Amino acid sequence: MRLELRSCLCALVFALGAVALVQPVSAEPAHGIAMYGEPALPPDFVSLPYANPDAPKGGRIVLGETGGFDSLNPYIVKGRAPYTLAPLTVETLMGRSIDEPFSLYGLLAESVETDPARTWVEFTLREEARFSDGSPVTVEDVLWSFEELGTKGMPRYWIAWQKIASAEQTGPRSVRFTFTGQDRELPLVLGLRPILKKAQWEGRDFASSGFEAPVGSGPYILESYEPGRSLHYRRNPDWWGRDLPFNRGQHNFDEVIVEYFGDAGVAFEAFKSGALSVFRETNPAKWLTNYDFPAARAGEVVKSEIPHGRPSGMEGLVMNARRPLFADWRVRDALIQAFNFELVNRTLTGGTEPRIPSYFANSALGMAVGEPAEGRVRALLEPFASQLLPGTLDGYALPVSDGSEANRPALRKAARLLAEAGYDVQAGVLRGPDGRPVDFEILLPQGADTMIAAANIYAQSLARLGIAVRIATVDPAQYKQRVDSQQFDMTSFLRSLTLSPGNEQLLYWSAAGKDEPGSRNLMGIESPAAEALIRHMLSTDDPEDFTASVRALDRVLTAGRYVIPMWYSQVSRLAHDRHLRYPANTPVYGDWPGFLPDVWWAED
Repeated sequence: MRLELRSCLCALVFALGAVALVQPVSAEPAHGIAMYGEPALPPDFVSLPYANPDAPKGGRIVLGETGGFDSLNPYIVKGRAPYTLAPLTVETLMGRSIDEPFSLYGLLAESVETDPARTWVEFTLREEARFSDGSPVTVEDVLWSFEELGTKGMPRYWIAWQKIASAEQTGPRSVRFTFTGQDRELPLVLGLRPILKKAQWEGRDFASSGFEAPVGSGPYILESYEPGRSLHYRRNPDWWGRDLPFNRGQHNFDEVIVEYFGDAGVAFEAFKSGALSVFRETNPAKWLTNYDFPAARAGEVVKSEIPHGRPSGMEGLVMNARRPLFADWRVRDALIQAFNFELVNRTLTGGTEPRIPSYFANSALGMAVGEPAEGRVRALLEPFASQLLPGTLDGYALPVSDGSEANRPALRKAARLLAEAGYDVQAGVLRGPDGRPVDFEILLPQGADTMIAAANIYAQSLARLGIAVRIATVDPAQYKQRVDSQQFDMTSFLRSLTLSPGNEQLLYWSAAGKDEPGSRNLMGIESPAAEALIRHMLSTDDPEDFTASVRALDRVLTAGRYVIPMWYSQVSRLAHDRHLRYPANTPVYGDWPGFLPDVWWAED
C-alpha cells in the first residue's frame, strides 16, 4: 500500500509539472522559477510546505560521517572537503524546494527574469544580502563567482560556464547572463550557483586546496574544526536571511557538529553511546535487528522511516570502459550475469529490498523493463539502431539467479558470453584474446562495509569463471584521488537522480571531458544516442516528448551494461534522539539535501 501510494505520488507530481510545461513563461521579474511552467508557491508564501514556520530555535545536533577531509574548499577538484560546509555556510542566488520536481525561490536574489525561450536570465540581488562578515553581497561578487567557478572549479561548473555567451551588470543590483543557445534548464542551474566573496580570494589561487573556509552568507559559520576529524558550526545570530519566507522553519539548531569516523560500524557505536544525535541506517536487515540497545529500549532513541517519490537512481559496481577488458559489452554482460544478486541481497539485507531495474525506476520516467520500446520512445531510438546494444529496442531486464551459491545457470551464460568475446579457460584460468590471464581490482573506500561484503561474495562467483579479483580498500583521500583520475577497474557507484533530469545528465554521460580529472562520467561511456537524447530532453517544450526522451535514455544507459546494480529503498531509515523533530508533511524527495538538519528542530 505504501509503495503504491508513493508511486502514485511520484507520477502525480511529474504530471502536474508536465501540465504546467505547456503554459507560457512570463518575461517579467518573478519570485521563483520552475523547469515546468510556474512554481507551486505564490509570491506571498509563508514558508516551504515541508518546513514548520513555528519550529523553536536552539539546541544542537551532532551528525556522524565516515572518512575524513583534507580541505575546506568544496568547489574544486583538489582535496576532499566536508559536504556540510557548502549548504550550511554558503548561499546561492535561489533556493530549491524539494517538494517539487524542480522549482527555485528567491534567496540571495529577490527576483528572477527570463524570456519564454530561455535564452537569458537576469537576477536582482536583495539589498539586505550580507556575507557573514557583514559586507554586502554585490553583483561583482556574483560575476566573479561564476567566472572563477567556471574556469577553476569542479567540472559541473565549467560545463555550464561554457554555455554562457555574456555576463553583465544591468543595474545596481542586477546581473544578466545570456546563453549561447536556448536552454530551458540553464536559468535554474545558474540560480543554484554558490556566491562567494571576491575580496577573500584576491591575490590567491582559488584552485589550491587548503584549510581556509570560504566566507559565505549562509545561516552558519564554521566556528572550529579539527582536520579530518570534526567540524563545529554555529548559527550566525546576525544572519541576514533569517526572516525570508524561504528560510522560515529552517536552520533551527544553534549548533551543528559533524564528527568523522573510520567506518559506519564505529559511527554506529558512537550513536548507541549517545555521542551522535542521528544515524542513517542503509541496511534494512540491521534496521530490524540492531536497535535493541539500552537507549532504544528506554525510548531515548526512536526510529523514523521517511518515504519518498524520487527515482531509484543507480547504485552498484561500475566498470571502467576505458579499460580494454570492460570495453566489450559482452564482457560487461558476463560480469553482470555472474553477480548473484539474490544471494547477496539475502545475505546482506535479508532479501527485503528490491533490485534497481533501471536508472529512473520508481518513477514515471523509468523505462518499461523487459518490454520492447514503443511509440515515441522507439522513434527517438531508431535513428541510432545500428549503435544500440542488444535489448535497448527489444527489451532488457537484469538476470535473476536461482539464489544458490553455485548459481550454475547464470555462470554458464556468462561463460558463453566470454567465449563469444574471445576468452577461454585454460587450466582453471580465464585468458583473454591476447592469452593473458584475466584479473582486475575492485576499488572501495574504507568503511563501505556493505559493498565490501558484496564484493567478496562476487569475487567467489568470478573465481568459478577463472577470473582473479583483488578487492582493494583505501582511505577516503586516496579513494577520491584514484576515482577522480579514473585509476580503477571497478568501483562503487552511486548516482542519485531527480524527477527533473537536466543539464547534469550531460555531466554524467557525455563523452566530452570524460577523461578529465574529476569527471562524473565514471564508466567512460561514449554514446551519441545518449547525448542526443539528453539534448532533445533539454530543448523540448512538449511534456510527453520530455518523458519519452528520458525513458529512451534510461534504456540506453541500462542496456549499456556499465553498472552491476544493487538494491534501493523506498524509505530512508533514520534513528535519532527522541528530542529531535521533523515536520509531519515530508517532501516528495524525502530524506534529500535540504531535509536533515535543515527543517529539523529540538524539543524538550
